[in-house]
Amino acid sequence: MTTAAPPNPELALRYCREVTRRRARNFYYGLKLLPEPQRSALYAVYAWMRRADDLVDETGIDPQEAHRRIEDLRRSTVEALAGRARSDDYVLVGLKEVQSRFDVPIEHFHEMLDGQLDDLTGRTYQTFDELREYCRRVASSVGIICISIWGYDDDRAPELAVDRGIALQLTNILRDFAEDHDAGRVYLPAEDFHRHELETSALRRWRDPQRCGVFLRKQIDRAESFYVRSAPLDELINPTCRPTLWAMTTIYHRLLGKISRRPARLMSGRRVSLSPLEKCVIVLQARRRGRVVRKMKE
Repeated sequence: MTTAAPPNPELALRYCREVTRRRARNFYYGLKLLPEPQRSALYAVYAWMRRADDLVDETGIDPQEAHRRIEDLRRSTVEALAGRARSDDYVLVGLKEVQSRFDVPIEHFHEMLDGQLDDLTGRTYQTFDELREYCRRVASSVGIICISIWGYDDDRAPELAVDRGIALQLTNILRDFAEDHDAGRVYLPAEDFHRHELETSALRRWRDPQRCGVFLRKQIDRAESFYVRSAPLDELINPTCRPTLWAMTTIYHRLLGKISRRPARLMSGRRVSLSPLEKCVIVLQARRRGRVVRKMKE
């Protein structure tokens, strides 16, 4: 009887880096700005999140099967963080290494998986409070994981990370409204549509430009308010990790700015995005910020 080889964290983290390089696209270059060991830790977290997304994103997958896959990942994640990861499962071995180094609370991984289950059920949100809870699960949980790895020196940081996650997720929801609507999902609160006497289909087809414009302006302003509320977070985390947070936030915030300038474009069928040049400039600016921080520490 042969004995299984022990997990190899170094090999696992290299695997997670490759997953991030292939799948995260522009975020990979933002994460590269991090110092070690935070950089490798975020690669592992991204690889785990990518696995969770892929479990439910398969075209035509039965919701019950997707639910079973999510619960299987939940169980295997709990086992991995308890030190029982299979040596050949590099994503979970890498995640265990992250938890060992940074003591990331496991409940935030549970919250993200709970958000995935919300998507599977096709749940709609009657109020903004309900939508905010969904955003907290799928995005703020990741934000708290990130600052746990980056390090922070103020007790306000976790709550500000929650607000930053909500800002980013609301931006995502606006950007993807047309695509989600056509797939049978509407994330924006039903109470907002009722208040503006607007049907979701009318917004999708931009049937009443004035009414649609007023409705979207309210949604954009709400998202912007969470960027403003979370702004102090940028100065509370480890200075060497601030360029990455700045780059990731700036990409989404400028995307919201594009939406704000031409809201009707959301319904054109073409996803609103930053150009590769715009993203490259942001990353270069973030690198410059990183060099300033390093010089100050010398």
